Amino acid sequence: MIAILSFGLRIWHLSTPRGYVFDEVYYVDDARDLLKYGVEVNGSSPEFIVHPPIGKWLIGIGIKLFGNNEFGWRISVAVVGSISILLVAQIARRLFHSQGYANLAALLMALDGLALVHSRTALLDPFLTFFILLAVLAWMKGHFWWTGIWFGLAIGTKWSGVYFLIAFALLLLYRDYSKKEFTFKSFLKRTGQFGFLPLAVYISSWSGWFLSSRGWDRNWANENATSWGFIPNSIRSLWYYHSEMLNFHTGLVKKHSYQANPWSWLVMGRPTSFFYASPKTCGASSCAQEVLALGTPLLWWLGTLAIAAVCGIWISSIAKGKADAGAGLILLGIAAGYLPWFFFQKRTVFSFYAIVFEPFLILALTYCAKAFLGQRPRSRNRQWIIVSFVVLIAANFLYFLPLFNATVMTYDSWYSHMWLPSWI
Repeated sequence: MIAILSFGLRIWHLSTPRGYVFDEVYYVDDARDLLKYGVEVNGSSPEFIVHPPIGKWLIGIGIKLFGNNEFGWRISVAVVGSISILLVAQIARRLFHSQGYANLAALLMALDGLALVHSRTALLDPFLTFFILLAVLAWMKGHFWWTGIWFGLAIGTKWSGVYFLIAFALLLLYRDYSKKEFTFKSFLKRTGQFGFLPLAVYISSWSGWFLSSRGWDRNWANENATSWGFIPNSIRSLWYYHSEMLNFHTGLVKKHSYQANPWSWLVMGRPTSFFYASPKTCGASSCAQEVLALGTPLLWWLGTLAIAAVCGIWISSIAKGKADAGAGLILLGIAAGYLPWFFFQKRTVFSFYAIVFEPFLILALTYCAKAFLGQRPRSRNRQWIIVSFVVLIAANFLYFLPLFNATVMTYDSWYSHMWLPSWI
């Protein structure tokens, strides 16, 4: 029911705002090209793009089904954003062995503004988050071949999925070793599950590029001979194309008014404004309409404390000789989605990238709620404290809802929502 209600909130006035929102201008155009040509083009010429095609194909499905309009552009992210709530609940149920805590995790996920904004904007990050959640759930179930497939699709959406692949592969290898199940045969199996299979899925995601002569650098290898003649020219051309993509990502240092250092992401120090307009339809002399990629502040501020608490509990459990596996998995997900960005201090990055590790922040909050309720002596007052916090988060979410769904308001009302100067 939580997911269904959240889906309704996601598709309510989904066509608002009209026109492109933030980077939709790139991804929607790419999706249309993929539907028509199988590759991205610029007019009649190949177009250099910097992200793999899976997410854009999914945007294209929405366009194919519902038309080349705002609803068609965004319906796919609305669907995967709603399903992601269910996936978070399933992960929480396996982690905490309780449907009640699964419900709590789902509710917290549904009450987050960053998740809602992403679920109403045709960007790639919601698909990346979706595939990572599928991979983690499959990993927890022990379905490691499926884990490799989902990780391959995640990387085929955005390269940053590779951090999760490496993190969970290493954890599995460590578990094999600690259980004395690590053999050469098992290592080969894990290499297939977390190496060759994701790579095969990733390369397959470029099928449109392989099958078309329009792709950027598609014929590069034909014009650049090498002594490595046993490597197919198409693979050499794809490798060169990827080297150009890598150069773009590592060299992206152009200043942007909404760039945000990773240090500020958890506390929403500089949220990204996806859209802003000054319409004349609010009944006041000055009006405002915005889509602000802002996580529900109270949820994220409490989540920051929860991450610190989970980290402390995990370290304490190690000191006692038995690491807390649940806390470790939560921290691993946060580390894989968050820590790598600290190594790119000169790169232009944005706080909305935090959506990929937000589910683990939600799990950290749920973990702390469970630990708090499980303290002895047990007290019913603790339950009411948790309920009170959830109610406050819900109220905070509703207060900022106009900034999540582009509701037209007076400028004074908009300004009253700017709790921090850095949000403007």
